[in-house]
Order: sequence, then C-alpha cells, then structure tokens
Amino acid sequence: MVARFGKENEQVCLADLDFKFPKDVYPVGRLDADSEGMLVLTNDPRMNQALIGPSSNHVRTYLVQVEGEVSAEACRKISSGVTISIDGESYKTKPCTATKLEIPPALPDRNPPIRFRKNIPTSWIEIELKEGKNRQVRKMTAAAGFPTLRLVRKSIGGLNIDKMEPGEVREFMQKDILTALEIHNLRG
Repeated sequence: MVARFGKENEQVCLADLDFKFPKDVYPVGRLDADSEGMLVLTNDPRMNQALIGPSSNHVRTYLVQVEGEVSAEACRKISSGVTISIDGESYKTKPCTATKLEIPPALPDRNPPIRFRKNIPTSWIEIELKEGKNRQVRKMTAAAGFPTLRLVRKSIGGLNIDKMEPGEVREFMQKDILTALEIHNLRG
C-alpha cells in the first residue's frame, strides 16, 4: 500500500482503507509501492521529526524475502554496512543487524504475489537498522548479491504488526505511542 491519501496510477492508497482518517493526519516516513507493513500516521509534526529526523535512532525492523539462498557472509556484509547509491551519490550504510531466518515468517499472502521462479530458491532475512534512506533495504540486499523480492516493515521501535491484518488500522493515545516509541521529549 502506498502511504498517501490521494489516488495515483490506480495503486491502493490510504484513502482506500475502511477507516475515516482525520483531515490533519499524515504518514511518518513512507513505504514504496512494492513494500508492505507498518506505517505510523500522526497529526503531530513533532512526532514526525522525532521518528524520522537524522538523530532519531529508532530501530526499524524489516522482514526481507530475497532471491537465492542467502549466506552468512552476505548477512555479515549487510550488517557491517554496504555502499549503495543515494541520489546518485555513494553512501556507506551504518552498521545494522541482518539475520537469516531459518523458518519463513508467518505473513499473509502478498497481493500481487512476488515473482516465482521454480528453479531459484528464496530465503528470508530480518534486518534491524536505525536509518531510512530511500529504498535502502532493497539496495543493501542487492549490494550483497541477493535482490529483494518482498519487503515488510515489521516494527518501528516498540510498535509492531504482530497479529495485524493487511489494511488494519490501530489507534493509540499519544502517551501510549510515545512510550512504545521511547520518545520522551514530546510529553506535556
């Protein structure tokens, strides 16, 4: 789902959900059209800055299905930082945690499904990072030799999509979301 309220190119967007969003609510960060998972919406610009500003350091966890049988060496390479291109410039990603999942995560089927190739295996990686450059996770797995097939943002800080269905919306009181995200400077 695309993180916007207006239609563009017939893609599913926030306005398609069965939920009446207040007019002043907007997404914090984004998910591109090929990504799934958690998206935080707020009407507080301070929360936006606290979550995605350069000094935020909030852990974002992604479940990543890649093409091929991912190796321990590829996970070490991703974890130590890889060089990717951001706006045409070389950028070395910050160290993160990349772990091969031995059992695929229990996720709803993707619509549309990922491409399937009978003779090419796939595997899953969980990546935890504290930065969020444009298409960064996809670029990181590609730099390690394993193109991303499916990308799901599992969590941001203490908020996660466990036991949620695609398109489900949960509302939080400000104090509860600030606690879950460990944001202390917005209270009051």
